Amino acid sequence: MQVILRDELLQSVEKPARYTGGELNAFVKNPAEVDIRFAFCFPDTYEVGMSHLGMRILYGLLNERVDTYCERVFAPWIDMEARMRENKIPLFSLESREPVGNFDFVGFTLQYEMSYTNVLNMLDLAGIPLLRDDRKEGQPFVCAGGPCAYNPEPLADFVDFFMMGEGEEIINEVMDAYKQWKSEKASRNDFLNRIVSIEGIYVPGFYSFSYNEDGTIKAFEALREGYPTKIRKRIIGDLDSVYYPDKMVVPYLSIVHDRTTLELFRGCTRGCRFCQAGFVYRPVRERTPARLKEMANRLQDSTGYEEISLISLSTSDYSGLPELTSSLLDDMEAKKVNLALPSLRIDSFSLELMEKAQKVRKSGLTFAPEAGTQRLRDVINKGVTQEDLLNSVGLAFKGGWNGVKLYFMIGLPTETMEDVEGIAVLGKKVVDEYYQVPKDSRNRRLEVTISTSSFVPKPFTPFQWEPQDSMDTLREKQSYLKMRIKDKHLRYNWHDPETSFLEAVFARGDRRTGRVLLRAWELGCKFDSWREHFKFDEWMNAFEDCGIDPAFYANRKRGYDEVFPWDHIDVGVSKGFLLRENGRAQQEEITPNCMTSCSGCGVASFGCGICIDYQGRKGGDGDE
Repeated sequence: MQVILRDELLQSVEKPARYTGGELNAFVKNPAEVDIRFAFCFPDTYEVGMSHLGMRILYGLLNERVDTYCERVFAPWIDMEARMRENKIPLFSLESREPVGNFDFVGFTLQYEMSYTNVLNMLDLAGIPLLRDDRKEGQPFVCAGGPCAYNPEPLADFVDFFMMGEGEEIINEVMDAYKQWKSEKASRNDFLNRIVSIEGIYVPGFYSFSYNEDGTIKAFEALREGYPTKIRKRIIGDLDSVYYPDKMVVPYLSIVHDRTTLELFRGCTRGCRFCQAGFVYRPVRERTPARLKEMANRLQDSTGYEEISLISLSTSDYSGLPELTSSLLDDMEAKKVNLALPSLRIDSFSLELMEKAQKVRKSGLTFAPEAGTQRLRDVINKGVTQEDLLNSVGLAFKGGWNGVKLYFMIGLPTETMEDVEGIAVLGKKVVDEYYQVPKDSRNRRLEVTISTSSFVPKPFTPFQWEPQDSMDTLREKQSYLKMRIKDKHLRYNWHDPETSFLEAVFARGDRRTGRVLLRAWELGCKFDSWREHFKFDEWMNAFEDCGIDPAFYANRKRGYDEVFPWDHIDVGVSKGFLLRENGRAQQEEITPNCMTSCSGCGVASFGCGICIDYQGRKGGDGDE
């Protein structure tokens, strides 16, 4: 049954192209001719979801299978949801416009904790029972992956199974198992029993938690012998040979990152102690420049985009960057295609590199000192200095740039008001650097934007034991910066502490927080990452209704011996290594990056990437 969207309905909502599909390079198949229907759901708007590389990769990968049709589903905006509910229109896919409840799989990518209520809302719109225990034979399996899945417990009551790690291999193994299971017409529970032994699969219904009197976790247990008690993430060892789409869907409306995306490598060598991605995506694995050039040319030919974004966690750390940028410019300059280089580090900024990358058109520059003083930058293992920043912005100003964005965090472990003051001081020094450039060489009016986000302790980082500052403390620090940042060339942006508070609750939440999530959704919470729709008071009502103290999860310092809700997930980085890094942070000690020496984090056990390529590494594979 295809959902009919009448013109008068589409004309009554903002951006109707969010819901029509039919874009260039979208896959068109006959649903009746495939064995498996997979609804790939992004729990945010079309513009946000269509910018996500992981969706683009898995969408193409699954559709390479003759037996599978993967279709895209996004969270309808408030106006469209109202029309859908008024007209009893279920959540539908863009490709076939069929109800999501008719699919075999409903798969969510979890990129941000504040999208969790949208997951529930989308299931409700699809007519799928929210609680996994309420789903019956013949209803879709709800699965999830992505960085937030590394702590799956807040969503454990709603998701049938999670896929841990990089999905290119694991998702095909699940599809193969499903096809066999479907042909045998076995039970729903039988399918979950078949896939629980696939490395990287976590079936939350097969496990239980017990708790101590103080509310901390006592134990995690499998309900049956033979279920794995450690779920190890999956990674791709050879990025040159793994699938990458030759085509990407080209939207009819502007999206957040409206350009071709080229993934240089995965992982990060730096080890910033607040950064979850830097630990869970280890080890670093690179694509060769030759393979990247081939990918870029195919994508540009198939999409016609005028910009190629070279992405990774730290693009300037890519070992073949000079060779790649020179080669791509040879191909792209005549086509008026620009190269964009996000994720540049202050200590490896090169004016020559930026001039090459932005030869077609200039855009603003972004740097992330993260902290205002060297002491705190050492605590977080940032590995950059004030001199690095000033040298970099000085080079940029001399090269004709006049817009710089500086990203910082407030509330980092051990932070003092002197460190907060350092943010304002550093911003002023950047302005002063601009005036070191001769007047006739300056490019228009200078604008330096300082943005602060609030520290959120995340699983699998050295700071997973640390408390988050209270909301009152974070507000005090923001108010102090508003008062101190007065220069006419400086602009200050900040994030709401309330949002960061809830992010911390669900980042480190256990299975009990799922009750709060459900209650908050019942009270009308959704699109929580959108300021105009964030209902903090209703969230606080939900915690009260469930008898749960959110400060227990956000603002409490953990003991080193505490059992975490995610201890049964194995990302390769050992808990012993993270403990050592936490100790080094308290001593304000830097840990060298992986290109300098091996710190023994544990991911060498995967046997790929930098851990085997770097011959000069010292130390060992990590931990006891």
